[in-house]
Amino acid sequence: MPASAVAELAVRRPEMKVSLRQWKDSDFAPFAMMNADREVMRYFPSPLTREQSDSFAQCHRELIERQGWGLWAVDVDGAFAGFTGLAVPTFAAPFTPCVEIGWRLAREYWGQGIAYEAAQQALHHAFAELRLPEVVSFTARVNDRSRRLMERLGLVRDLHGDFMHPRIPEGHELCSHVLYRRQA
Repeated sequence: MPASAVAELAVRRPEMKVSLRQWKDSDFAPFAMMNADREVMRYFPSPLTREQSDSFAQCHRELIERQGWGLWAVDVDGAFAGFTGLAVPTFAAPFTPCVEIGWRLAREYWGQGIAYEAAQQALHHAFAELRLPEVVSFTARVNDRSRRLMERLGLVRDLHGDFMHPRIPEGHELCSHVLYRRQA
């Protein structure tokens, strides 16, 4: 494990329990608050409305019910902290179709190793349970925090995979994306 990952895990209280689970109705309100937080949504085109946030959570709850995996709710000591998991991008790009790993946590859960631990659980599911040959992750070029997490998780930047996100207007500072890959 890289030293940076060990240092980040050391910040987290040792008794803290991090788990991935199905979405609950009680997750929707804190999820909407998280998605309305401009700092949490800094690397997305805009914060989400309550309706958009509820629709996102409901969609992923239904996907998990249907296929057994998806973007799970992250539970920290019984409290909703955000989401982490696996998804199939719904846009066309040179690297699709694929399965991506993604995450989003409420700010009060940042810097405690929670995203790392939750993502490790999702990667384990991807490779051990689903037997996927590869998982990708991508983010806006300027999102250094997510890029560092991708690297700590063992994803490697695909220098030929950078792309302009088709759902972000050309010229927008978030349009340019970097692609990372991890093979089983």
